[in-house]
Formats: sequence, structure tokens, C-alpha cells
Amino acid sequence: MTEYPTSQEGPQPVASGGGTDEAGHGKAPIAAAEAVRTHAAGAGVGPAAEPGGAAAAAASDVRAARSAAGAGGSAGLPRPRRNAAAPGDVPAAAEPGEGAARPRPGASGSDASIGAAGLGAPAEAPRPRGGSEDMTDDGNGPAAGTIASGDGGAGHHGGGGSAVPAGGSGEATAARREGDRLRFVGAATRRIARGIDLDEIVLGLCRATVPTFSDAILVYLRDPLPVGDERPVGPVVLRLRRTDRLRPIDDLTDISSTIGAGMDLAGAAGATGELDFSQLPLVGPQGDLPAAELCEIRPGGALAEVLRGVRPVFGSSAAARAALPELLGVDHPLPRGNRAVLAPLRGRRRVIGAAVFLRSPERPAFEQNDLLVAAQLATHTALGIDKAVLYGREAYIADELQRTMLPDSLPQPTGVRLASRYLPAAETARVGGDWYDAIPLPGSRVALVVGDVMGHSMTSAAIMGQLRTTAQTLAQLDLPPAEVLHHLDEQAQRLGSDRMATCLYAVYDPVAHRITIANAGHPPPVLLHLGGRAEVLRVPPGAPIGVGGVDFEAVELDAPAGGTLLLYTDGLVESRLRDVWTGIEQLRERLATTAQLTGLDHPPPLEALCDDVLDMLGPGDRDDDIALLAARFDGIAPSDVAYWFLDPEETAPGRARRFARRALTRWGLEELSDSLELLVSEVVTNAVRYAERPVTLRLLRTDVLRCEVGDDSPQLPRQRRARDTDEGGRGLFLVNRMARRWGATRLSSGKVVWFELSLPGAPERR
Repeated sequence: MTEYPTSQEGPQPVASGGGTDEAGHGKAPIAAAEAVRTHAAGAGVGPAAEPGGAAAAAASDVRAARSAAGAGGSAGLPRPRRNAAAPGDVPAAAEPGEGAARPRPGASGSDASIGAAGLGAPAEAPRPRGGSEDMTDDGNGPAAGTIASGDGGAGHHGGGGSAVPAGGSGEATAARREGDRLRFVGAATRRIARGIDLDEIVLGLCRATVPTFSDAILVYLRDPLPVGDERPVGPVVLRLRRTDRLRPIDDLTDISSTIGAGMDLAGAAGATGELDFSQLPLVGPQGDLPAAELCEIRPGGALAEVLRGVRPVFGSSAAARAALPELLGVDHPLPRGNRAVLAPLRGRRRVIGAAVFLRSPERPAFEQNDLLVAAQLATHTALGIDKAVLYGREAYIADELQRTMLPDSLPQPTGVRLASRYLPAAETARVGGDWYDAIPLPGSRVALVVGDVMGHSMTSAAIMGQLRTTAQTLAQLDLPPAEVLHHLDEQAQRLGSDRMATCLYAVYDPVAHRITIANAGHPPPVLLHLGGRAEVLRVPPGAPIGVGGVDFEAVELDAPAGGTLLLYTDGLVESRLRDVWTGIEQLRERLATTAQLTGLDHPPPLEALCDDVLDMLGPGDRDDDIALLAARFDGIAPSDVAYWFLDPEETAPGRARRFARRALTRWGLEELSDSLELLVSEVVTNAVRYAERPVTLRLLRTDVLRCEVGDDSPQLPRQRRARDTDEGGRGLFLVNRMARRWGATRLSSGKVVWFELSLPGAPERR
């Protein structure tokens, strides 16, 4: 039988019918409760208890009183109830009617008290020295994920059968409980800090607190979450982000069976209108707490005042009793006593949400020190959420920057089909310096560009954007590939002394079936022929862009119809596991194998080819971002090309009309004769007016009919609205109205004006 040491005042008379508190528990007599409280505080009010004598008699009387209480008598010491102290009470001493936590079913003695107390149990009567305890510490708190409180259960007899004074044991118990609490806070904050994104941080809070600190938790966050210094423009709305609980309930269809036959939620309310949480289920039918999904904070309301106060509050406080129905909904059951804690989540600048911790009736209620634990958890969670939101915004900006630096879609030039891929180095580093581009050029040509700036950071992406813009401008000037790289090198030196990049610039001519390539320290391209043979093209390596003082050399190669040219960055072929030339050889073999699988009489599809090439990457091969550009050479057959030179004379427009009529007759496109002759006459007339050298006229028949007129005048034509008295100025107006598309491009030796007409039977597009 466990004994409680008493003071020298001797046994006190026990009054019967001590009354009931607001929870329905019996109240202990004043004198007996005072005796227990005296020793629970660790220092008696009266003289210290002595072994034997009056102390032994008092202990015997206490044992008799407890035996009578256990037998169901109305006299004697009642069963201690759970702590229901209001905020501000000192939990070290037991108040009348308060004592040890209720043991769990099947437990007895000190083991039952340790297992059922949990974190934040109220202070209880000290255990005499010489007792034993069963607690395993793994560095993160007590065993089984439970932070044990002081043992207010059985004491142990000392020698001679007398009770041992427990003043020192109470201090040791309090120190042990404080150490358990600190270990729990440390482990919980470490788990919360491990999260990177928003969901991981909220999940870390839930898993760290349930069931160690609470039996259930609800986490509300602002919707939308503010970022940085952003100020909300609309009403503040909290959304239920996540709930967690100790145990689910599968069937909640008949609540009356849980509360009692013939009773409803309103009937379960006490005299104060507060629901008896001990009689209600903890979780809903789907395993979630039956709480409101959205909550709009009313300015000046109870919830707004609690959130403004920042500090956690007990659910039994007046402020929380008014704020919780506003947050959780009026139909949500509210626990009685200190079994709920409402903790605001405050970030660096403002409140971003709230967390509600709930405990079931089977474990002790929250105490004053648990408010400090809730404040620590709420602070670490809110700061983590703040950082996660900022990190998400930065990642979004970086991703958008990278996306805008690369082309949204590839053009569809005549005689070539294109496909591309881009892969960042990792999900956490989506910004890099790799880029690709395809730029249409005059004469149905197309420029293919692939480059790689050193590093994969925001700076690399910014430099990449500048170099890509410079390459596009130089391409529109129709400069040779070697000249383009030379100007890119000068631009990189102007950006800084350490701005270095590799680049490969190629120009494909579908009429001549030739490709001109210039290289600046980039891996060589691979050409897959129609028969399935993959070839690494021999191009001059060159020095990287930004070195300065070097010359670039271009090489002109055959581009057979049906061939596929693959341009890539070094992230595809180089990693920590292989060198660049080993990777290039593996790429060549992969292309040849893919061609064998699809057949030797037709080339593999471009999109599937790009995906198959990226599949060659294995674990550990993603050390750098990857840019991939594939070009399928279709070319333009010589029979679909008509080319003439016209002297800059007055008879040139008439000759141009006759040449165009003959070409249309040969192709069977006589329906376009009137439109083509009119437009050719207007464009050639304008060219002859300013040209000093022969004018070129070329017709191309592909999916459209394209006409190109070139001269040596660098001045580009501009469309303008002619006045009624003007004799000219209406040629480009007619071209704009009748042609499918038209444009003008400046060349190093002049300009080219072109327009397109849709073929008969083809859809009309502009």
C-alpha cells in the first residue's frame, strides 16, 4: 500500500460530502488536501515530518482514507482529478480536488502514473527516496515517444517501515520532468527544421506533437500566405492546412450512442454551455477532426484578439472560449478544462496562422509550462513556414527566369524540323547557364545555336540571357558563323573578365543541303544518317567565349536529306563517373542503336529520339544542366526552286512576271498567277528603284509558295498609308493584304524582301 507522508499536525478529520467541482469530480476536504499540497510543493508549511510517531499515525490515517475512497465511500480522500488550472495558476502545488493523473486501465502503482501522465502533467506528491523508476532515454525523450512527468503515485517504505521525507525527491522529480520537456522541445524543433517546403514543415509539427504532446492537432494557415513584405489587400482568411490525431473512428453516424441514448450535442453541454469533451469522439468519420475548413478573421473579434496577443492560451480561458468556436466552427466540440491550447503562428512580420493542441480525457490536462512548449513549437513552425514561402517564391522566380531565357516554342522553318529538351541540374537548382535557339534566316536558312555558361546560378542565367540576345541580333544581320562567335566573345569580355561560355553556331541551308558550323570550345555535334550510321562531326574546337584574342574557324559540311543533327551541352556526356569523350562515344552508340530499332529506311521520330537520348543518363550523371537541340534535315529539292538574276532596269518588273508565270505553269499552280504576278511586280519595282547591282528573284515551293527578292540597298521598306495625291507607296499595302506572310531582313550585302502565298487547297493562315 502506498503511503503519503503528512505533517506533524496529525490526521485531520475527514468531512463527508465535500461537494463537486465544475467537472463533476468530488472535492477533497480542506485539511487533507492542504496536507497533500504541503508535501507536493517540496517544502512543508509546518515543521518537517519525522519518522514514526505522529507522522506514522498520519500516514496510517491517509491509508485508511484512501482505502475508503477506493471502495466507493463518500468520506475520505477522493480520487484526484486531472489538472484544470486556469492560466496564471502555479501548478507546483495541488489545489483542493486536484492530484495525480488518473491511471490508465490495467496499470497500477507508480508504473501506471508514469505511463499515463505524459508531458505537462500536474505536479504531484513527491515520491520518497529509494524508489525505482522505469524510463529509457534515447536522447530524444522518454521511451515509446512519451515525455513522462513526475510520478505522483506510490512511494516506497524505507527501513523500519517508516516514511522517508521526500523534499529532495520532489526537486529531483521536477528536474527530471524539466529535462524531459527540454529533450522533447529539442527533438520536436529538429524535426520541424528538417522540412524544406511548407507541407514538410507542417507535417513535422504534427508528427512531433501527436501523441507525445497532444492527442490531436489542427493547423490553420493564412490563405494565401503572405510573402516577405507583402500586405494583404482583402480579408484575412485562415484555411485548415492539416490535422493529425491519435486514433481514428470508423463510424460516427450515431453520435447519440456515444453520448447516451436520447441525448444530442446540446444535451451534452454542461451548465456553462461547454461540451463535455470526454463524451465526444476525438476524430471525425473520415479520420479528420470535425473542424471548419475556412475561417475569416473578423477585425476586432475574439480570434483576432488572441492572434494579436501572439502567446498561446488555454482553451478554458475566456479569450479562447470565444475564439475557438470562431476558428473551429460552432459545431466543433470544445474540451473542458485545460485540455486545449490555442497557439498563434507568428512569422517574422505578422501572424500567419494558428495551431490548436487537444488532449483526450485519458491523459492529464495541459499545465502552465506546456504553454511554453506550445510557444516554442509555434515559433519554430511559423519561422520555418516563413522561410519555406520565401524559398518557394525564389524558386518560382528562378524557374520563371530560366523559362523566359529559353524559347517558348521553336520556329518551323522550311526544310527542317526541330525538337528540344532542357533539364536542370536538380530540382533544388533549376537555374543554369545552358541555352539553345533556332533563328530563321533569309533564304529559308536557319541558325542553330547551343551554348553553356559557366555554373548554374542566377548570375549564369542572366549572362546566358544576354549572350542569347546578342546571338539573335547578330544572326539577323546574317553574319557568317565565325563572325558571330567573334562578336559574342567581345560581348562576354564587356560583361566581365570571368564571364566564360562555350557555344556552337551552325547555319543550315535547305536549298544547298549544306551546313556551316563554327565552334567555341563546345562538344562536337553528332550526325545520324538515314542508314543508321552515327557520326561525330569533326569541327575545329576553338577557345571558349570570353577568353579574348582568339580567332574562330568555320567548316562547311554536307547535310543530307533525312539526316538528324544533335546539338547538346556537356551535361549530357560528362559527369563524375565518365569523361566527356567517353560520354560522346556512348551518345553516338545510343543514336545508332535507336536508328536500328526504328528501321534503316526512315529516320526515328524527333521527340522520341530526344527522350531516348536522355534515358542514357544513369544515377550520378546529373551533375550539370542539359540543353538538347535536334534538327531533322528535310531540305528542298532542286525541282522546287526557281532562281533568276534581274538587271536594275525598267524592264525588270515585266521580266519577273514572265519568269514567275513560267514557274507556276511548271508546278501546276496556275491559280496563283494573278496574285503572284501582282506582288512580284510591286516588290521588284521597289528593288530596282534603289539597287545598283543585279536583283535576285527566287521562288520556293514547299508547303507554301515563297518569293524572295534581294538587292544591295540596306534600307528596309516600311509600310505607310499613302495619301490620295501620292503616286506611290501602295505596293507594300497590297503585299500586306494579299500575302499570307511577308517580311524584310537586312543582310551584310543588302536586304531581302519576302512573302508567302498559300497553295491551292491549303488552309488560309496569316
